[in-house]
Amino acid sequence: MPLSPNTLTLLGFAVSVAAGAAFVLGEPFEGGLLILFSGVFDILDGGVARAKGRITPFGGVLDSVCDRYSDGLMFLGIMAGAINGRLVIPPIIGIDGWLWSGYALIGSFLVSYTRARAESAGCRKLSVGIAERTERMLILAFGALSGFLGWALVLIAVFSHITMIQRVIRAKSILSKPSEPDIQKP
Repeated sequence: MPLSPNTLTLLGFAVSVAAGAAFVLGEPFEGGLLILFSGVFDILDGGVARAKGRITPFGGVLDSVCDRYSDGLMFLGIMAGAINGRLVIPPIIGIDGWLWSGYALIGSFLVSYTRARAESAGCRKLSVGIAERTERMLILAFGALSGFLGWALVLIAVFSHITMIQRVIRAKSILSKPSEPDIQKP
């Protein structure tokens, strides 16, 4: 692979920006295809980094930041497309599609934030939960491709908030246990 892992990360980000633009323009099928295509880069960047022995702390930061921006731009693209009338998302349980997209955006950010905050507080790798980024993006892509974008947003909103709660509970469990140096030895 002639491209560096960071270049692959940035290419995946660019494809995600295009997906967000497709939603703004009212093209959910194209947006769904672009989400899947961006996922290829998301898989490749880590694989190339491991294969080339080029895993770096900066690469991890760049990947995480690009993932958050990608998520935000895709959900904002859906919101904008729904608000401008180019993207038709019927209300589900009386809530407009653009608002479901907002709930999904908040939940997606909280899933990532909860993990990062818990890990910085001393939890080991905290990847518990039913809606990691891969699952959320697959639900979004297949919802867009199948014409069920509104229901995909509902699933992402609900599952991401459940995942955040699962992570908070797991973090409490881990962080409430005394660490080895804190335990008095007889």
